[in-house]
Amino acid sequence: MNLINYKIIELSELKFSLYKVQKFLLNLIKKEYGLNCIPKFHKDIELLKNFYIAPVRNTFFLAINTKTNEIIGSIGIREYDRKSECFENNFSRKSTASFYKVFVDEKYRRNGIASALVKKAEKFCYNQGYNEIYLHTQNIVDGALFFWNKMNFNIIFKVNDKLDTVHMSKNIYRAPLKLYDISLTSIQAK
Repeated sequence: MNLINYKIIELSELKFSLYKVQKFLLNLIKKEYGLNCIPKFHKDIELLKNFYIAPVRNTFFLAINTKTNEIIGSIGIREYDRKSECFENNFSRKSTASFYKVFVDEKYRRNGIASALVKKAEKFCYNQGYNEIYLHTQNIVDGALFFWNKMNFNIIFKVNDKLDTVHMSKNIYRAPLKLYDISLTSIQAK
């Protein structure tokens, strides 16, 4: 494991072209899945601003190598928007976030970058009021299922398809409100 200096930024803070982000994502899709851009599945890459910057409850984080300024990782968070009969009554836009485009360039894997991106994304989801997170991964990607299990995601459905797709979810823990945390000295009488 090499020590990699990186920072995590939001797509809205990006100082360079969105084309660089699109190229990073499409290159990793090609490497991992052997697929070129498929508009039906990759519309969010083409329209990054519409999917990840404009909607208030959505965002996109990038891991940037601080020495080279290259993108080395990514994670997108969106309101749940899948149209699938399998999950029709299980998830809602209001309470469920979805993770998309979770990638780390293979040169930088096993350095905690994916875990840091997921933790940053989970904190965003918590702050936006989501109660759970949905994602799908492909078992053909080396280590993917192990990683998501390590991050406490649970398998909800497996698809017997070419990519060996696995659907997963995780509840976001919210501590109960403690009424005794309110200080009476902070309340001023009128």
